[in-house]
Amino acid sequence: MNKVLILFTCITTIFVGCKSDNQEDNNSNHGHSHIEPLAYTIYSDKSELFVEFEPLVIGKTTKFAAHFTKLGENFVAIEEGTVSIHLIGKKDQPTYNASNPSSPGIFRLKLKPINTGNYKLVFHIVTKAFSDTITIDDVKVYSDEETAEASQKKNTVEEIVYLKEQAWKVEFANAEVTKQPFAEIIKTTGHILTAQGDEVIITAKNKGIVTFGNNKKQVGSAVNSGETLFIITGGGLTEDNIDNDFIDAKASFEKSKADYERAQKLINEKIISQKEYQEIEVQYKNTQAKYNTIAKNYSSNGKKISTPLTGFIKNILVSEGQYVEIGQPIASVSQNRRLMLKAEVPQKHYSKLKSISSANFITAYDDRVYDTDSLNGQFISYGKSTDEHAFYIPVTFEIDNKGDIIPGSFIEIFLKTNVINDVLTIPFSALLEEQGHYYAFVQTSGEGFQKRELKIGANDGMNVQILSGINENERVVTKGAYQIKLATMSGKMPAHGHEH
Repeated sequence: MNKVLILFTCITTIFVGCKSDNQEDNNSNHGHSHIEPLAYTIYSDKSELFVEFEPLVIGKTTKFAAHFTKLGENFVAIEEGTVSIHLIGKKDQPTYNASNPSSPGIFRLKLKPINTGNYKLVFHIVTKAFSDTITIDDVKVYSDEETAEASQKKNTVEEIVYLKEQAWKVEFANAEVTKQPFAEIIKTTGHILTAQGDEVIITAKNKGIVTFGNNKKQVGSAVNSGETLFIITGGGLTEDNIDNDFIDAKASFEKSKADYERAQKLINEKIISQKEYQEIEVQYKNTQAKYNTIAKNYSSNGKKISTPLTGFIKNILVSEGQYVEIGQPIASVSQNRRLMLKAEVPQKHYSKLKSISSANFITAYDDRVYDTDSLNGQFISYGKSTDEHAFYIPVTFEIDNKGDIIPGSFIEIFLKTNVINDVLTIPFSALLEEQGHYYAFVQTSGEGFQKRELKIGANDGMNVQILSGINENERVVTKGAYQIKLATMSGKMPAHGHEH
């Protein structure tokens, strides 16, 4: 259902030149008119209509400047499409179609009513992307201009004028102010960690000299499970040389294998005892196990070290040509699919920790606000005790990493606890600060705005609680507020009743 934001009656003291676009009509006997234009701003789910026109009078051609804006993350002018205008009521009235905008976002329309009465003024727009119908209820058609003028009410609301043509050139958006559930917030800091089981440390399986694989993978490089990352060679070492170990293990294995095969024949002929046979068998199995361990991933170039995970190289802990011991960490590989969010909460908030449900957080490297709920987040735990040297209690979430979050980064966290219903909030992006005071721009008509000083409460990084300054169902500027501020500072604000 369409929502009428405001019906604004232009007055001479505010709207300069409102009549210039409407004084051409087919009746030349009306003389000088003091009728001021009407202005409507109406929102649907898809678009915004801001339209200006003089009151409708029988036999008089009234012109309409219909400004159509496509809603979305940014509000933009509708630059193509057709618009039709209809007066719908008990009696038939003329209709009019505009096949394209006269300029981006602005469609020129006109009507010449033939009957008096109350009507619905219906605008229907069709573009390549969508179609929409916007209705203005209870539009009156008057018998003459004098009656229309007598019915007008003066409105002296002071407004800052910011034209549609200006808004369409910048990132601009507004939002309806509503009451909604809002969680009490614990604001703190923390950092992002790799989730358990999502990272593996690759260690040296033998002593020797480390060389990097043929692909020379570096930190941040993508790797596949089983891919060779490093090779450990003897490198001419006189002791603990993997190449010599391989040769010795192979020789011992081959000798014990031959002895074992010979013993199998001898035991059948009862030439050797069962005890002797078992000793030979044990020796064979031991040398086989040792040989297989060394031979696994071994080549003439050395022992290959591969990754068991598909992911990316998080750290490389050795340098090319470095000597390593058995078990020494060489690198770490992370899948980077799940991450841990660890918040450090002051002890004074301990009683609230059991009611934590989710969190918002902001990284140090961008202005984006992340929500654990949208990242398939799961509240894991909070610390039940602390030692004498710790002043903070850890609170842990596990979240998906969709590619934008860097493990190890520090973050600002807004922990959500008890939910309060029916709280008046606005997006945090709508706030502007000036000398310690907060304010926002409220859209009071299609091209009219008011600067409102606000008293604010808690914020969760995305929305802020409004204690006073804005009313429910008003519309607040969420993008482009700073541009409006600059326009007011320039001292060159356009007249509201400009001719488009």
